[in-house]
Amino acid sequence: MKYDMLLLRFGEFMLKGKNRARFEKTIITQVRSLLKPYPGASLRKEFGRLYVDLGGESHTELIAVLKRVFGVTSISPVKVTPSETDQIVETAVAFMDERESEFKDGTTFKVNARRVWKEFPNSSHEMNHLVGSPILRKFQQLSVDVRQPDIELRVEIRDQGTYIFSEVISAVGGFPLGTNGKAMLLLSGGIDSPVAAWSSMRRGLEVECVHFYSYPFTSQRAKEKVIDLARALADHAGTIKLHLVPFTEIQTAFTQLGQDNLIITLMRRSMLRIATKLAERERALALITGDSLGQVASQTLPSMNVIGRATDLPLLRPLVMMDKQEIITLSKQIGTYDISILPYEDCCTLFVPKSPTTNPNLRIVDKIEATMSKLPEWVEQAVEKTETITLHAGENFMITNQQDKVNDMKEEWF
Repeated sequence: MKYDMLLLRFGEFMLKGKNRARFEKTIITQVRSLLKPYPGASLRKEFGRLYVDLGGESHTELIAVLKRVFGVTSISPVKVTPSETDQIVETAVAFMDERESEFKDGTTFKVNARRVWKEFPNSSHEMNHLVGSPILRKFQQLSVDVRQPDIELRVEIRDQGTYIFSEVISAVGGFPLGTNGKAMLLLSGGIDSPVAAWSSMRRGLEVECVHFYSYPFTSQRAKEKVIDLARALADHAGTIKLHLVPFTEIQTAFTQLGQDNLIITLMRRSMLRIATKLAERERALALITGDSLGQVASQTLPSMNVIGRATDLPLLRPLVMMDKQEIITLSKQIGTYDISILPYEDCCTLFVPKSPTTNPNLRIVDKIEATMSKLPEWVEQAVEKTETITLHAGENFMITNQQDKVNDMKEEWF
């Protein structure tokens, strides 16, 4: 079927009073940017909704793009016809004719007419009968069910035209991207943290990613894998910043302490300290991790308590009550799963001891860190040497604030 436009519905932010206009403006800006590759399409706002006039563009292609816009809960492809009774009835019958292949004996439907333009001569109730009767006569396999129909044919009569549609395609929902502030995400090469990033963006957070690498313990391929994960997230956000932090010196120092059972706890505390400094530099107000309660030794409640004490910023854990299968399912939906399972390890998984503690003692951890007089200096150096990559949806990355040239970085890795 050839549709004329798309109807985009907003989500829960519609209830947010004075913030509603700001949230709508954010969505409009993002939708406009996504429409740039489609010159025939145009955007307009009307009666608290957004409409995309297709202008000959593919509705299926645009729906696939727009249903990922955070804050949009559903999309309906719409046929437009003049607001004249005969034209409306004719278009509605033709609309159902296009869907006849879906009809089976016993398929139920109803017409839900809504007269927005009050000068239209027929009432909403009258239009339900005027539209529904010829449809019932033509399609013998259909019957009426006004409570729970299989197909609900909606007819919105407005002065500038009548909108006819029946499909309601679910979109991502949530809050518009960036309307609830900015946070820094600790991005590993695993399954969980990209899902945590997406979940945070869905709640209106602008997310910047921080990844810790330990050359030569981790390879260039592991680094490229994380860049690919960030690029996949950029497909949802439009743009993502990825901060690449050299962690070799700190990690090596921890391996020489003789405290193997605490090494993951110590490493993750240092990661939070570095991420906190980056957050302060980038004006982010929180940190995000992919922790899921009880999944590994560092994600028991005692471990998360001790690790989280390393930062004063709010520490958000979007996946904390999700099980692994739920996380995997979501990672497949957002397009990160196939990248996450590539066999290139990050710096944490390479240093997992045989018996990591699940119940670290904060007092002991503080004492161990106090013996490392150079730890604060190493944290500062890691922040100074951090490279930042800006990734745009559908584009290659560019390094924006590294100290050395790109070629020097490649020589270092190889």
